[in-house]
Amino acid sequence: MSDKTDIGLLEGLATTRAIRRYRNEPIPSEDLAKILFSATRAPTGSNRQSFRFLTLQDSPPAVAAKSVLGESFRAGWAAKKTADGYSGGTGADADSPKSRMARTMQQFVDNFEQTPVVVLACVRERHGSIMDGASIYPACQNLLLSARALGYGGVLTGWHGPVETELRELLQIPDEYLIGATIPLGIPEGNHGPVRRRPLNELVYDGQWGTTPDWAQDPEGTRFTSAGPPPAH
Repeated sequence: MSDKTDIGLLEGLATTRAIRRYRNEPIPSEDLAKILFSATRAPTGSNRQSFRFLTLQDSPPAVAAKSVLGESFRAGWAAKKTADGYSGGTGADADSPKSRMARTMQQFVDNFEQTPVVVLACVRERHGSIMDGASIYPACQNLLLSARALGYGGVLTGWHGPVETELRELLQIPDEYLIGATIPLGIPEGNHGPVRRRPLNELVYDGQWGTTPDWAQDPEGTRFTSAGPPPAH
C-alpha cells in the first residue's frame, strides 16, 4: 500500500518530485480513479475537455504497449546519456548528483515494463501547435499532484514519440488524437520532498525582460540547483 499523507496544496506544489523508481505493487482501482478524476478536473480551451487518458496495466494490449515503450525509452536514454555527457565530468564521480541521476534513469528504463501503471495522456488535435498542449498539460500536472497526495509518484515523459505510430495501431488510438505525454505511476521506492530549482529572482521578471523585482524572494530554507540556462543579464 502507498504511504498516504495529508498535505496542503502549496506544500504539494513545492514537494512533488519526478519519481522514476517504483515498488513492484499495483495501484488499487479506487486510488487510480481518484488520480484520474483530479486529472479530468483540469481546465481546457472552451471547456471542450478534449483530453483522453489511456491507462496501461496488465491486459495483453497494455503489456505489449509497455514493451514497445520500454524499447523506445531505453533508446531515448542511451542517446541522451551520450549527448549530455553523463559519463564524463562529474559523472565519473559515483557520488555526484549527475552520476546518481544516471543510475536512476538507467534503472527507470531497464525496468519500464514492470511499471505498475502507465498513463498515455492524449489530446484531440485542433491547432497543430503548442496551443494543443494547453488542453492536456494542466491535466497532467493535476494527475501528478493527486498521485503525490495519495502516496504515489510519477513523471511526465515524451519518449513515446518514436513509437507513436506503433502505439496507435496497437491500442486503436484515433488519428485525431495526439499522445501528449507518457506518465509512469507507482509507489515510490524513495520519497517526495522539497524540489530544487533555480532561485526565484533568476526566473521572474517584472515590467520588462531581465528586470528582477525586489519581491521575487524564495521562502526561507529553499534549496537550489544550478541546472538550466544561466540567468539573463
